Amino acid sequence: MPPDAAGASIGTVSHLTAIDRLHPALIATIVFVIASANLIAHYGHGRAIFLVIPTTALLLGAAALLSGLKWHDLGVTLPQLRRGLPWAGVVVVAVVLIIAVAVAIPPLREFFLDERWRSARTALFAAFVVIPLQTVLPEELLFRGVLQGALMRTWSVPVALTVGAVLFGMWHITSSLHLAEGNEGLRDIVGGGNAGQIAGVALSVVATTAAGLIFGWLRYKSDSLLTPIALHWALNATGALGAAIAWRL
Repeated sequence: MPPDAAGASIGTVSHLTAIDRLHPALIATIVFVIASANLIAHYGHGRAIFLVIPTTALLLGAAALLSGLKWHDLGVTLPQLRRGLPWAGVVVVAVVLIIAVAVAIPPLREFFLDERWRSARTALFAAFVVIPLQTVLPEELLFRGVLQGALMRTWSVPVALTVGAVLFGMWHITSSLHLAEGNEGLRDIVGGGNAGQIAGVALSVVATTAAGLIFGWLRYKSDSLLTPIALHWALNATGALGAAIAWRL
């Protein structure tokens, strides 16, 4: 991680003074708020339910700053965002190329046959509006911004990245409960019924935990929240667009 006068102290716990470290109760509060927002967003009712996670991300970010985190801990200072630009460009190009190749190969194409993205118009709107605003930006601010910033103030880098990744995997349990039902390729592997549902959730948690570890490492290595934002968006958005293309092929 590049040296920085404002952030040279966040690399390891040994570099932190007692004042710099955050009380574990703050981390517990952050986790509780994130989990509560997830449950409300998936099981609540009303037209404004889609605003729960973005609103929580903004409010929790503000509360974290008031509680002792710095803008640098969130990875959103202007120098940090500039440092993340080259990283962001590389990861987006890499993901686009990989998805394009996968969609072009018939056996792999089946895994993109997600019922949500049969319509190209729906996929485009999701890729450039819904996914960035409702998923990528709030989730990255919550997990690689606030949560990782707090974890890095308390524990070593490996522990902070591992804990953040596991929590990110658990975050996806609610959204993956019916994942296999809407994806033909995945359903062929895990099967249907309750067993298929459990297998689909397990695969989702494992995959998103691995993704969370990569996102967290990129946030740490590039010293910028922009890098995991770019990778997260590229994976989700090109997945939706790839599905729309796969249905037509």
